[in-house]
Amino acid sequence: MVFRDGRIKGLTSLVLVSVLWGTSFPAIKTVMESTNEYTYTWVRSLIAITGLTPYLIYAYWGGKLKFSSVKGGMMAGLAYALGLWLQGWGTKYTTASNSAFITGLSVVFVHMYAGMVRRKYSYRLGATLIMSLLGLYMLTTPTSGFNIGDLLVLLGSFMWAAQIVLVGKYCSSDPLIFTLFEMTPALMFVVPDIMFNGYVSVDFNSLLLITYLAIVCSDMAFALQVFGQRYVSPAVAAVIFLLEPVAASTFSYVLLNEYMTSHQLVGASLILAAMLTASTDKSVVVEVSEK
Repeated sequence: MVFRDGRIKGLTSLVLVSVLWGTSFPAIKTVMESTNEYTYTWVRSLIAITGLTPYLIYAYWGGKLKFSSVKGGMMAGLAYALGLWLQGWGTKYTTASNSAFITGLSVVFVHMYAGMVRRKYSYRLGATLIMSLLGLYMLTTPTSGFNIGDLLVLLGSFMWAAQIVLVGKYCSSDPLIFTLFEMTPALMFVVPDIMFNGYVSVDFNSLLLITYLAIVCSDMAFALQVFGQRYVSPAVAAVIFLLEPVAASTFSYVLLNEYMTSHQLVGASLILAAMLTASTDKSVVVEVSEK
């Protein structure tokens, strides 16, 4: 029953993470209409850190603050911040569909890590990789060609993969402490923001949306990711996270009246099938004692 309980906890947590991240897209789209990418990134991170600071104080005075949580969070946060920056920079020079598809290629890098470094891979996981990539392609419908923007987004995709792997390595950490320090490196974007844009201001409506993104899509989601990856291998987690564009399309339909074509619906179905297949693989459970 330990196996089953762990599997259910891990899968449920990571599916919820994907759904929460999916809700972020309509909010981000609205925010970016009046806010530049630098301001959005560091303000969101600052609010996320502020929201978790009371727990940091509690953990410190209670003697529960461990160096491994700080170290792991900072390392994963650096990968997260670089991935965010490279993705935003590259998207300026390529299409949104290309950016979405190439970002999803992080699943390939994670599977390469599982097979070549961890030496833990299976034919079932290989099948989920093929299904998920085909589904992602149909869902995002990228255009042909390859330019500097695509290369930048691809580098960002590698950083997203590194974030998943690092969370897997330090998943025994306190999820809230880990998340707080994971948000810290992104504060560095305040420097180019001031250099390029000078005085920084955010309107009230955008601030409310950024606050939602910081507390729900950053604090809650990233803490759930740390918890969920205690029981689920990085390779399986990477497949589950491809539910994010499916959730994003669903919420965009509800909130922004954007719709999915029949082609995209087939792609979404393939991603769901890949997730269900991956969830039954024996490598889904991680021995937390190894962490």
